[in-house]
Amino acid sequence: MTSDHEGSGNEKGKGQLSRHMSDSSVAATEDDDDDVDKKIDVGPQFTLKEQLEKDKDDESLRKWKEQLLGSIDISSVGETLEPEVKFLSLAIKSGDRDDIILPVPETGNPEGLWFTLKEGSRYRLVFTFQVNHNIVSGLKYTNTVWKTGIKVDSTKEMIGTFSPQAEPYTHEMPEETTPSGLFARGTYSARTKFVDDDKKSYLDISYTFDIRKDWL
Repeated sequence: MTSDHEGSGNEKGKGQLSRHMSDSSVAATEDDDDDVDKKIDVGPQFTLKEQLEKDKDDESLRKWKEQLLGSIDISSVGETLEPEVKFLSLAIKSGDRDDIILPVPETGNPEGLWFTLKEGSRYRLVFTFQVNHNIVSGLKYTNTVWKTGIKVDSTKEMIGTFSPQAEPYTHEMPEETTPSGLFARGTYSARTKFVDDDKKSYLDISYTFDIRKDWL
């Protein structure tokens, strides 16, 4: 996972979002850049259902597939090569208040102001999503934030690879801290995207949010 922050840089913690970075964060950025133009021929592809039924009489292969794929709900397995990833909700978790649960629009963007954050607060974003039909490989999260037309924050994170199942998945992002001060308050615009290794987009939404003196 990676994160990249852009702001004035004059006062730490003011005017830009902050989060802790690990060594793996830096490495992921370099890997992303290297993978942009690479296309690997993996040979014939099969639907997940075909993979599960293939060699089903071979006990050792069956056990190996169960280990590799984990617990898969057969009813969630489709006849198509393409996985379906549906984002159900976004939660904002902070020790300062109860969780804020935001439904994700099935089509289009959230209307009006989507949420408000308290200045100087520590919080985490938690996405809930459903995977159907086939395995989604290398799901990545990107988020870009602007204020008055200037980019102030950019984040990338590798979420992982997920197989179809009946129960939704939840993924918690690294903790972030909102900026504080007079110049940090106001309205921001943002764009959030989720794409897989094949650059297929499963969510691409634009929205606005506020940073204020206190939670609403």
